[in-house]
Amino acid sequence: MTLTNVTLVGMGPRGLSVLERILEHAQRLPADARLHIDVIDAGEAGQGSHPSRQPDHLLINTVASQITMFAPHSVAGGDGGGPSLVEWAAERGYRRFGQRYFRVEDGSGEAITEFDHLPRSLLGEYLAWVYDRVVKLLPERITVAHHRSRVLDVEERGRRFQVRLENGYVYPADFVFLVTGHGRRKPTDDDQRAGVFVERHVARNPKLGFFASPYPVMGLSTISAQATVAVQGFGLTAHDVISELTLGRGGRYVETANGLQYEASGREPRILMFSRNCLPFAARGVNQKGLTGKHQAQFFTPAAVRALADAAKRARNDPRIDFRADVLPLIVKEMAYAYRSAARQQTVDPATFEATPDERQAIDAILWPLKGRRFASAAAFQQFFDQQFNDDLAHAFKGNLTSPVKAATDVLRDTREALRTAVEFGGSLPDSQRFFVEEFNAITNRVAFGPPKRRNVEFLALRAAGLLDLAGGPGARVSGDPASSQFRIDTPYTDGTTERFADVLIAARLDSFSPLTDDSALTANLLRRGLIRPYRNGDYHPGGIDIDVHSRPIGVNGRAHPRLWAIGFLVEGAHFYTHALPRPQIASRQTADAERCVLQLFDALDEQHTYSADSDAPIPVDDFQETV
Repeated sequence: MTLTNVTLVGMGPRGLSVLERILEHAQRLPADARLHIDVIDAGEAGQGSHPSRQPDHLLINTVASQITMFAPHSVAGGDGGGPSLVEWAAERGYRRFGQRYFRVEDGSGEAITEFDHLPRSLLGEYLAWVYDRVVKLLPERITVAHHRSRVLDVEERGRRFQVRLENGYVYPADFVFLVTGHGRRKPTDDDQRAGVFVERHVARNPKLGFFASPYPVMGLSTISAQATVAVQGFGLTAHDVISELTLGRGGRYVETANGLQYEASGREPRILMFSRNCLPFAARGVNQKGLTGKHQAQFFTPAAVRALADAAKRARNDPRIDFRADVLPLIVKEMAYAYRSAARQQTVDPATFEATPDERQAIDAILWPLKGRRFASAAAFQQFFDQQFNDDLAHAFKGNLTSPVKAATDVLRDTREALRTAVEFGGSLPDSQRFFVEEFNAITNRVAFGPPKRRNVEFLALRAAGLLDLAGGPGARVSGDPASSQFRIDTPYTDGTTERFADVLIAARLDSFSPLTDDSALTANLLRRGLIRPYRNGDYHPGGIDIDVHSRPIGVNGRAHPRLWAIGFLVEGAHFYTHALPRPQIASRQTADAERCVLQLFDALDEQHTYSADSDAPIPVDDFQETV
């Protein structure tokens, strides 16, 4: 019986999707063939960056009813489609006790609802359960071994690979899937300056510290309760930091007649927040669309984007479009359409729709609230910030169908496929993709992919308790101040520059992946061996490795490898928004990417079986195929 070895480098949600698709198509395995899968992941299989042992105060920013790992009508899901995260949690006996979730047998506590934002630790437990379920359902001729280590190198040896692990073991592989998920950057110049500053001045200020990344958040326990902490960022990572420095230190929130209040434990440091623009991330609106509902686009659709590409090709013999000039007007019009529909609470005829000046101004205010504004002082910016924050929170409580603002911002979530059509595989001109990646995508994250509204309510409670404040405004910059042996945050206003000081600096952002800046030995070795190369759109590198349309990495020779695949965060550049988890009852991009690769695997197994069964079958002269 022929044995084929497959290696999955990583076993987070992306690797789990590959394994689930192998189960889905297991019947395609030739009758006299066996498949052995080596899963290489140092953590619990399935969990990836969502370990079940992380603190339970860290929340998922998507409601649990909209998360699943089961594709519709799949073998793994069975007749019932497989439980979503919220269904699984209820089946396992989890109940809500205030803002925490425990597994009980007596039915105490409150039932989890479709609107709950569950802890990420529960997501990790769910992912591990799905992994176990998939492995148990695999036929006997497909075996899986999980190796708790990291891959250091993948070396090609003839028609096979040697996969070298951190623990010293080497495993053979006929096929390799790169599904490593999030990486970590090499220290930047700013990181190195901050680190050197701490080394030189910590003797004068023992509270001094710098965190280039806050993860795992348990590492923040070394921060003194007497310290002032500057958090650089306002996004989801910043909310994790705030939660760890408050709830993680024994504080708690209590409901009172005057609203939510924070009761301090006395072990919390003081927190100052700043970023490049110092704008709050918008809270998620109450979901009024159910499990599968979404805005039905009228103007910004994949077909409309393809039409723009066709027009560009006719006009200049180049199908790449200008995102800012061609695509952005469609997005703004679609948002204005959703805005009016929600404001009137009735269907608007798209055939006659044109945004009014007031509607365009409303969308501009959502996307570019700082446009044309200058602030005389920190107090003036504080007033503006508070108005932005409170107005947005009020809209979040209205819901994503009732609030015109949340209906408009949800367009950016619900039209993701049109965005992909516009920017993937060099669909946009290089300079316009730079604008999309470095400016517009950041705006999208701020207005449409923010924290649960509960987090922003807690933000207000912490400010009222005197534990959290703004460190600056737009244009804030941080540097080490030798005179005070602290970090100094400077913000220019028209009336002068303000200074705020902090003992600890935390860079609260997730690293984007680039093979040029990734800190892993595996990435460095894959580059050195020429198996991968950075993805580029002309002279612009948005991130990620280069792949062809079949998700096969393109090597330094310009060709795609037929026995190597990469999906997920590694290819964020050629692809867009690769980190979203599947939603129940909806065909997901994550599953589709895994399906594409797994079908190629089984095609190769069929071909391999034909060659081994028929000695007269021709052997390909060149295993490598030209990239599409």
